[in-house]
Amino acid sequence: MKGTAAMTTNTNREWHLLSRPVGWPKPEDFALVETPVPTPGEGQILVRNTYLSVDPYMRGRMSAAKSYVDPFELGKVMQGGAVGEVIESRAEGIAAGDHVLHFLGWREYAVLDAQHAVKVDPDAAPLSAYLGVLGMTGLTAYAGLLRTASFKEGDIVFVSGAAGAVGSQVGQIAKLKGASRVIGSAGSDEKVRLLVEEYGFDAAFNYKNGPVSEQLREAAPDGIDVYFDNVGGDHLEAAIGSLRQGGRIAVCGMISVYNDTEPAPGPRNLARLIQTRGRIEGFLVNDHRDLQPQFVREVGPWVASGRLKYRETVVDGIENTLEAFLGLLRGDNTGKMVVKP
Repeated sequence: MKGTAAMTTNTNREWHLLSRPVGWPKPEDFALVETPVPTPGEGQILVRNTYLSVDPYMRGRMSAAKSYVDPFELGKVMQGGAVGEVIESRAEGIAAGDHVLHFLGWREYAVLDAQHAVKVDPDAAPLSAYLGVLGMTGLTAYAGLLRTASFKEGDIVFVSGAAGAVGSQVGQIAKLKGASRVIGSAGSDEKVRLLVEEYGFDAAFNYKNGPVSEQLREAAPDGIDVYFDNVGGDHLEAAIGSLRQGGRIAVCGMISVYNDTEPAPGPRNLARLIQTRGRIEGFLVNDHRDLQPQFVREVGPWVASGRLKYRETVVDGIENTLEAFLGLLRGDNTGKMVVKP
């Protein structure tokens, strides 16, 4: 089904990468550029973005280093998750007025092939949820905990970056699946209270209040079976030190080292994996797309019933997208960081 909906402007604003950041990204590495609203071709749709996602992995794409995804191109608009309303459709199966999830964020308007868009229902959940709790973020938590870390009922689970979008879901899913104890780390006392009082973690600590290894031992005196790593660095070393026999570590991210200009030292206690027969495994959510239907079936009702809680940090204005991204790297967000253009 095709069609056209009313537009309010002929101008599109989009963020371009001008130079590859060294260390912390700086405003002069980017530019907010005005362009005409693009026109869809046959088989394409024009989308007015309602929410944009900013995520830690985007820092890696700003570098030229070879990775699991191509770097952003200099002088061109960046990409990221987005959800929005179809303004014009020249494709079968998607009509003007539909809402879709796609990957051309960092801009107000996007034209894309309809085959690369997924229709979403704004009546089933808030649109922003499809970028977080019911989107890639949620699937990352689900796949990393249940498949990569081989979670089983009765496990003691430690999550770093636990007040973030992924970490908060990992802890709650572990509790819903029968973890005997869930511990989280976060970067403020307010976030620590949130983990315990709202998300149902059994214990949490502020990693800025003392050595992570000491605080983890106090929170998990019997050790841990699973560590879900969003941080790396001293958190990873502490988790290895507390790992029980047959413990598993799923490495999702290492935000503590993303802006380092020198290689970060590795954990100094890796030999402990021999004693514990432990394992460390990294993962990417794209390798686990086959879990999407199962994820939606199981997690959707938890979200709808309120058993799985989530928070979002919403930043208004396309002009503030870069600041939202930098705030994410600083840990300013609670839950999923999204931008409302």
